Amino acid sequence: MPKTAVVILNYNGVGFLKQFLPGVIALSPDADVIVADNGSTDGSLDYLRRAHPELRLIVFDQNYGFTGGYNRAIDQIDHEYTVLLNSDIEVTPHWITPIVEFLDEHPEVAACQPKIKAYYEKDKFEYAGAAGGFIDALAYPYCRGRIFDTLESDTGQYDTIQPIFWATGACLFIRTADYQAVGGLDEDFFAHMEEIDLCWRLQLQDKLVYCLPESTVYHVGGGTLSKINPQKTYLNFRNNLSMIFKNESRINLIWKLPLRMSLDWISALKFWKDESFAHCLAILRAHKDFVLLLPQNTKKRRKPTHRANPKMTQNTVKSILFHYFIKKQKHFSDLP
Repeated sequence: MPKTAVVILNYNGVGFLKQFLPGVIALSPDADVIVADNGSTDGSLDYLRRAHPELRLIVFDQNYGFTGGYNRAIDQIDHEYTVLLNSDIEVTPHWITPIVEFLDEHPEVAACQPKIKAYYEKDKFEYAGAAGGFIDALAYPYCRGRIFDTLESDTGQYDTIQPIFWATGACLFIRTADYQAVGGLDEDFFAHMEEIDLCWRLQLQDKLVYCLPESTVYHVGGGTLSKINPQKTYLNFRNNLSMIFKNESRINLIWKLPLRMSLDWISALKFWKDESFAHCLAILRAHKDFVLLLPQNTKKRRKPTHRANPKMTQNTVKSILFHYFIKKQKHFSDLP
């Protein structure tokens, strides 16, 4: 049995399956390709059974979200490594080999990602991961190659193998045992920020996360929720607060959580000013539901205390908002 399973979680994505699945199968000869279907109603199952009867298919009775779908799928496999792969990813030759070899040689590394580039602008990095993710002191995420909505062209400037804070869920290589040891993805998140939360928890368990740009894939992006969808705004704001509450130390929570929530209110007011009322309301709803989730999130905090991994990838900047909006430093390479 191959040591690697490539697990594609599908929800009403028959178009992406037809477009990208044949390439994944052809370019993954040393892995088992598995499709887990999240209750699709668009003919995905008929297509898979007709066009790819050789594939293992895991079928769920409903949509459990990105988090619940992957947790249930990974519970059913026993490969050493799992690749969480979005259905809208175009892979390239030898995309698996360098990362698996790196994991084989570095047992302290739990998770990796390849370089993620944009499918429709292949000279540019893609929003969801680029060349590896980081967070600032207030848990605002950004990447080598992408800060907020600024996407850099790839000129090889980030081709070094580097420890990162988080690896994208669009194409996430992870040791199956480590995934299960930290409880997998948080199902209360449903989708968005879940991979950052997972990587944070891995690092609190003395594991490391890396980007290996030798492997490259291309991502369409926005296949489930586009960035203009208020539901995406809701999930991002709610889940970010939950992630901070779950993983930060008690002493840091005293100042970080109120400050971050205050900045969220400023974002809500800006949406209101720009007449994006649905997004403003999405932030208010996110804060309400974050408060309602406090009892559950309190149980998820590590006990009795949080212990920082001395090798954990540190924040590269204290405030990405300051560097991006005030100092106009739009590229990762511009940051101190």
